[in-house]
Amino acid sequence: MSEITGYDIESDERVGEGGFLCVRRMRLRARRADGSCTAVFLSDYVERPRGLDAVVVGLWHRDVAGQVQVLLREGQRPALYFGRPPERQVVPDRRRYLLFTELVAGILEEQDRGEEGVRARAAAEAWEEAGLRVDPARVQILGGAVFPSPGMTPERFFLTAAEVDPGEAVPPKGDGSPMEEGARLRFVPLTEALRMCEQGELEDAKTELLLRRLRDALQG
Repeated sequence: MSEITGYDIESDERVGEGGFLCVRRMRLRARRADGSCTAVFLSDYVERPRGLDAVVVGLWHRDVAGQVQVLLREGQRPALYFGRPPERQVVPDRRRYLLFTELVAGILEEQDRGEEGVRARAAAEAWEEAGLRVDPARVQILGGAVFPSPGMTPERFFLTAAEVDPGEAVPPKGDGSPMEEGARLRFVPLTEALRMCEQGELEDAKTELLLRRLRDALQG
């Protein structure tokens, strides 16, 4: 196979601008090392105008027995509710996804620069989505960031964790969006959350990865 050294752009457009997401549609030729180019091909991917990347936050505490408890959040995900018609499912879903279980997470905005910005946004999301105050300086970054779906989006996830006191929690205010209404919060043992991942009861990939990194970090 020839070495690919770059791309030539034949056309570049954005579809659906003005919303939460838009599709960037590019027609490209890949350049080969010998100077030739491939045929034109289509590349579609999703962009988020508000921010490129996101932070995921594992909020945890130790109960009176010393067992690690992690916070799970069930919230609306209309893309799963409407985007999975039964006739297109290779293996039928066990349920319809009105609410979906994940960890606290949020978009990194333009002002959130460097690791300090990641920690500050993690703390802001903990307050907004869980009603828990977190000192940004105590937010731990759990290893390198990851790309969840590089064929569809350039978004990268920064995985973080922070120890909290659940006794200090207040009802979260959210960000004012109707999509944040009806969210449910609960602490579960970390071992139980990982079992749920393995059994397909907790189906969010970023959540499972963060929980595994958190387990490893706490084991030292």
